[in-house]
Amino acid sequence: MLNKKLLQLIKTKWQMIVAIASIFSIILHLILKNYNSQIAELLLWFIILIGGLPLVIQIIIRLLNKNFGADLIAFIALILAIYLQDNFTAVLIISMLSSGQSLEEYASHRASFVLEALASRMPSKVHLKSDNNFSDINISQVKIGDLIAVFPHEICAIDGEVVQGYGTMDESYLTGEPYRISKTIGSKVLSGAINGDSLFIIKAEKLPKDSRYYKIMEIMQNAKEKKPKMRRIADKIGAIFAPIAIIIAGLSYFFTNDLVNFLAVLTIATPCPLIIAVPVSIISAISISAKRGIIIKDPSALETLPTCSIAIFDKTGTLTYGEPTLTEIISLDKYSVDEVLQKTASLERYSRHPLSSAILKEASNRNLILLDAENISEKPGYGMFGNIGNKKIIITSRKKIATHQAGSIAIPEIEAGLECVVIIDDVVSGLLRFRDIPRKESKSFISHLGNNHNFKKIILLSGDRDSEVNYLAQALNIQECYSSKSPEEKLDFVKMQTSKNKTLFMGDGINDAPALMTATVGIAFGQINNITSESAGIVILENNLLKVDELIHISTLMRKIALQSAGGGMILSIIGMIFASFGMISPALGAVIQQIIDVLAIMNSLRLTFSKSINSDIEI
Repeated sequence: MLNKKLLQLIKTKWQMIVAIASIFSIILHLILKNYNSQIAELLLWFIILIGGLPLVIQIIIRLLNKNFGADLIAFIALILAIYLQDNFTAVLIISMLSSGQSLEEYASHRASFVLEALASRMPSKVHLKSDNNFSDINISQVKIGDLIAVFPHEICAIDGEVVQGYGTMDESYLTGEPYRISKTIGSKVLSGAINGDSLFIIKAEKLPKDSRYYKIMEIMQNAKEKKPKMRRIADKIGAIFAPIAIIIAGLSYFFTNDLVNFLAVLTIATPCPLIIAVPVSIISAISISAKRGIIIKDPSALETLPTCSIAIFDKTGTLTYGEPTLTEIISLDKYSVDEVLQKTASLERYSRHPLSSAILKEASNRNLILLDAENISEKPGYGMFGNIGNKKIIITSRKKIATHQAGSIAIPEIEAGLECVVIIDDVVSGLLRFRDIPRKESKSFISHLGNNHNFKKIILLSGDRDSEVNYLAQALNIQECYSSKSPEEKLDFVKMQTSKNKTLFMGDGINDAPALMTATVGIAFGQINNITSESAGIVILENNLLKVDELIHISTLMRKIALQSAGGGMILSIIGMIFASFGMISPALGAVIQQIIDVLAIMNSLRLTFSKSINSDIEI
């Protein structure tokens, strides 16, 4: 992989060197030809050998692979110029080709380190527990049944079961569940989960190579290898332009019997607006996107985004905030809602439970003063206990009410989401309900996609539970949703949809990485997970759907400008070709005219860089 990247880098640098050298040789040739014509010609031959020969070989390989790109005409013109010993025109063509390809390589080159990032995230060593001692061993040495210690804030390297310890782990990148998950003895742990503040001893249930994390990495490798390559806009236009140019050149030769006229036509026809204008438009779009916190990893995604008709969303962290929010407080006894929340928050500030932060945040929003608590304890699986004043407080789950011998009070039926029960002096006194709520812009963004950007189908695809996914789909008016999907199932689903129409997939977890790579365009959110961001063609650093809308506007305008530049360049070239076909323009003058057309095309392509009117038009 590194060798391939090194070769690509050398190729790009070489093209830049050839482009600069050809320009200097043209200038020196014009200066020296009246003083020493031999040296002047040697300069041109030198550029033809070091720059023209590699270009010829490169294009021949493309032709053998049936890749008839936009530079086919330039290839024919270059060969003919050399055949006619018009070295000056040949070097002008080399200059156009090498500079155009340098820009294209720069715009299209994607430094993808997906697999390296994925592998580097996983620890190479683990802490093996043996006879109450810990020793570090390579992860490949782990055997089923080994006891592995996972220290606070470390990444778990194996799939297994907790045999010692109590705390929480963040599995959101793996499962799509938006919360930190409580773990105690007997809990299952997935490789790739991020430990919280506790020490865990995990009993390995699978070999590392069979673990969930490595399985995802294998899926990513297969997805990367099978992802189809998209044809460039330039190639599509070139497929139309090339026959027109060859017909005009052929007719010129048929009526004038002059290869010089034939060469002049092809020189003007050299489709540098196609080779250069499109990459320059892309570079402009990449630049303006970066200023807005949008990182373009794959330029082809910009070309294709406006043509996507299926939008597929992950749930957690994409359409939602990815964290629990206290959405409802129900008082079931004599205490007010604020009193229930105040007593609960006063106890929960000492807890590491995933819901405690949501409780404390709501108490802060209501300006509630936290009370002193005593005799605090937290028993795994049973809840939190403490005393506030002369009141005994228990925060537990619905299933454990009977265990605490609480007085029987009618409790509302269970709903989707998470909840906790508050027991005060052995009486069920309150119920707190939590949800991973939609982003404020999610609903308007979803409806906006169909009305303003021609998306025909909106799909919610999540690893979260059925009740949560259906709740969100109903809240956002999404008609098609799928829940409890594994990374493998997500990959297969996206692959199926992509086979029907062009797809846009948006997500932010490791479990989204294979789907991001397989979709026509993948957009990842956030800065935390470099694995997901490297899997996607586009990364939005701020978890904000308004940025996606801005990106769609940028890509739409980029595509419009690129087509204007390429199409306008073609029209001007065709006009020039008609004059050249009658011998009114020489090959060298034709190359100069073509360079002028290039400049006009590039200037138009750069319009996007200076555009200040690209903003989301979503109304929240």
